[in-house]
Amino acid sequence: MRCSSCFRTFSVKKEKEHPSNYISSEIEGYSLDNLKHFSDKELRLATDNYHLSNKIGRGGFGTVYKGTLKNGRKIAVKPLSVGSKQGVREFLTEITTLSNVKHSNLVELVGFCIQGPNRTVVYEYVENGNLHTALLSKKSSSIKLEWRERSAICVGTAKGLAYLHEELAQHIVHRDIKASNVLLDKDFNPKIGDFGMAKLFPDDITHISTRIAGTTGYLAPEYALGGQLTKKADVYSFGVLILEIISGKSSSRTNWEGSHKFLLEWAWQLHEDEKWLELVDQEMEEYPEKEVIKYIKVALFCTQAAAKRRPLMTQVVDMLSKEIQLNEKQLTAPGLFNYDVGESSQKKSNPESLVYHTSSTQASITQVTPR
Repeated sequence: MRCSSCFRTFSVKKEKEHPSNYISSEIEGYSLDNLKHFSDKELRLATDNYHLSNKIGRGGFGTVYKGTLKNGRKIAVKPLSVGSKQGVREFLTEITTLSNVKHSNLVELVGFCIQGPNRTVVYEYVENGNLHTALLSKKSSSIKLEWRERSAICVGTAKGLAYLHEELAQHIVHRDIKASNVLLDKDFNPKIGDFGMAKLFPDDITHISTRIAGTTGYLAPEYALGGQLTKKADVYSFGVLILEIISGKSSSRTNWEGSHKFLLEWAWQLHEDEKWLELVDQEMEEYPEKEVIKYIKVALFCTQAAAKRRPLMTQVVDMLSKEIQLNEKQLTAPGLFNYDVGESSQKKSNPESLVYHTSSTQASITQVTPR
């Protein structure tokens, strides 16, 4: 009787420990020395049990919470939605890849947690929130971004994307470049966040047909229509982001000077009319006109309808940061994918409504002519 009781006690204890042992064995073989394996208890303590007051955003596959570790370090904790359906090995493979992504303009992954079916990623905490809140949200009145900060955000974000696209051994396409996924540190330096929907690209694959992910207003037309994902889809989204940074307005806004156009449409019309400065945010007191106009033109290069005409992000960095003259003869009309966004836009369309300008010209748009 006594032995039977002892056996039952031992059995229950082993069952409780089994998931932990299983996870530990699963982690073996993965190069995760530069990441901390957090326990669920640690993260719940850090976030006050994921209290709503610590919620700082929502991205692909999950809500993000601010947390404070016992040593005082601030972290951003993101429990992945159950819908992500990632197995342990699949999750660890992605984490292993992301642990090697180190760049000053990318949010750093610092750890992870696996608890039963739950998956959680832990990032560095970035002090000034995201660009959407700082620049596009009506609630934000305390932060004022002048051209110096805005241009630095454009260049820094471009450098971060160039690193993902060109410098990693396994190239990463972000898939959801937008203002809310650009975080700002204490000095307003940009850091690209939310790699939840990132796809890894082998060197021998130029495009992948995939389930469409991303945010309306930033989607390249070839991606929105056919699900063809390449690095050039990120380039397109970045071009839209530049226009938002310059104008201080959301890309989904459709009432520009009573024209009922989207931001990209309006920018192209102003370009054709050579009235670029009408796009500039009136909140900016002073700015170098020639440089602002150049940034607008770079944005238009990035958003051309034909993906192959868009520059690589390494070229975009040069176009923004160096004293070069853009080859404007190669600039063609943007690709515009217009969704029905409600009565205010006065654009009635079905979900596949498309204004898609294309060009058969094969000339490269990435040529730049030194002065």
